[in-house]
Amino acid sequence: MANFLQRIIRPFLKGEGEWHNGPYQLPVTGGWLPAGSPWNFWQSGIEPIGGDSSAMVEACLSAYSQTVAMCPGDHWRMNDKNGRDRVTNSALSRILRYPNSYQSPSDFMLNATRWLYYEGNAYALALRNDRFEIDELHLMDSRLSAPQIASTGDIFYRLAGNDVIDKQVREQLIVPARDVLHIRLHASRRRIPYPLVGDTPLGSALQDIMQSNAMTAQQINFYMNQARPSAVLTTDLILDKDQVQFIRDRWDEQSKGLRAGGTPILTAGLKPMMLASNSKDSDLAEVMKLTEQRIALAFRIPLQILGLGGTTMGSTEALMLQWVASGLGFALNHIEDAYGLLFNLKGQPDEYVEFDTKALLRSAFKERIAGLAQAVQGGIFSPNEARASESLDEVEYGDEPRVQQQVVPLSAAAGIPSAPGMPGAPPQPGMLALPKPAEKPPEDKPTSAKDYSDVVATELRTILARADHYDRSNA
Repeated sequence: MANFLQRIIRPFLKGEGEWHNGPYQLPVTGGWLPAGSPWNFWQSGIEPIGGDSSAMVEACLSAYSQTVAMCPGDHWRMNDKNGRDRVTNSALSRILRYPNSYQSPSDFMLNATRWLYYEGNAYALALRNDRFEIDELHLMDSRLSAPQIASTGDIFYRLAGNDVIDKQVREQLIVPARDVLHIRLHASRRRIPYPLVGDTPLGSALQDIMQSNAMTAQQINFYMNQARPSAVLTTDLILDKDQVQFIRDRWDEQSKGLRAGGTPILTAGLKPMMLASNSKDSDLAEVMKLTEQRIALAFRIPLQILGLGGTTMGSTEALMLQWVASGLGFALNHIEDAYGLLFNLKGQPDEYVEFDTKALLRSAFKERIAGLAQAVQGGIFSPNEARASESLDEVEYGDEPRVQQQVVPLSAAAGIPSAPGMPGAPPQPGMLALPKPAEKPPEDKPTSAKDYSDVVATELRTILARADHYDRSNA
C-alpha cells in the first residue's frame, strides 16, 4: 500500500534536477519537448516541437478553426408551445454578432478554436456595461494566461497577451472566473491546477509529429547534400586523384547548372551507370503516410476532410455528418456550453446557445433543396419556413404546415370506408361492408298499350319468304 501511494504522490513531489515524465510544454515560447529532455535543451541542440513545424498538424488545426468559424451562433429559448424562439435582444445575441470593436464573429471563433486545439485552452476577457451585462469579449493569449486558485478556493484568472487590452490596462489582469470565457479540453495531471487546465491532442500525437519531422529533415539533408548521386562513371583504367577530379569537373561542366541536359563526350573507356532507387524510399513514404493518419486520428478528423483519401463518401452531407457526429460535434457543443456557463443560461432545452451546422452544406444545393422539399411535404416545415432558410420572400398562405389528404391519425382509420368489391361478392374478413343504398319505392307510371306492329311485319316477311322458297323448289 505504501508503494502504491508513493507512486501516486511522487510525480507531484519532484525535487530540483530530478527527471520528470514528459512531454514538457513550454508556456512562453510555445512548443513541446520530448520526454527526458534536459533543462538546457537549447545548448544540447534539441529543438521544441510544435504545430507550426508540421503541415499535418496545421491542417488539423485549420480544419477545426475554419469550420467552427463558418457556423453562426444563436441564442434560443423555449416557448409555451414546447418549440423554441430565437432571442435577438439579449446580451448574448449581441456578443455572438459583435464580440468586440475590432473582430468579426468569424475572426473571434477562428482564433478561439485554434487556441483551444493548439494549447488545450482558450481564454477571453468579458467586459461589462453599466447594466452589468457583458458588452465585449477580448481573446487572450493562452500561453500567457492561466487559472489560479485562492486560499479560499475561489477561482481567478491571470490574463495577458492581448495588445489592445494591454494598452488600456497597464497592470497585470487578475479577474474572477465570472468575467472569463474559458473553453478547455480534457484535463490531465501533467498540467496544473487540475482540473482547470485543459490538455491539447498534440501531446498524444507528439511522437508521430517527431517521427514525421525527423523523416522530413532526413530527406531535406539527403537532397541538399546529394549523398546518393543519380549516376556514376566507371572505367577499367586506374586513375589518380587529379585525373578523377578533372573528369568530375568536366562532367559537371556539361551536365549541371545552366547546361543541365547537355551531351558529355566520354573517352578512355568511361561508361555511365545509372543508379535506381531502392524499395526503402517507398517504405519511407508509407511510414510518413501512417504518421499523418495517426495525427488525424488523435484530432478525430476523417481523412476525407483533409484530402488524404480513405473510404469515398456518397455525398458531402454524409461526410459532414460523420464529422459532426464525432470530433466537430463535440467541439461545437463544448463551445456552446462554455458560452452558457458565462451567461448563466439554464441549458437545454430551456435556454441555450447553438451553432448552426447548415452552413457547412452551403455548396450542396441539390441535397439541401431535396431535404427542404421532403420536410415541407412531411408537414415539418411550412413553405415559408423552408423559403426563409434559403433567404426567399414569404408567399401568401404559406405560414401553416400542410400534409397530404391521405395522412390521417390511426384513431380515424376505423371510419374510412373500404374500397368497393365485385358485385355480389361477399365482403372479405377484416374489411368493412359498405351499407346497401336504400331502395326507392316504385313510382306510379301511366300504363299504355304496347305496339306490336314491328313484330307482326317481321313474322309476315318470314312466312312469305318460306312460301316463295317452297314454290321454287317444286317447280
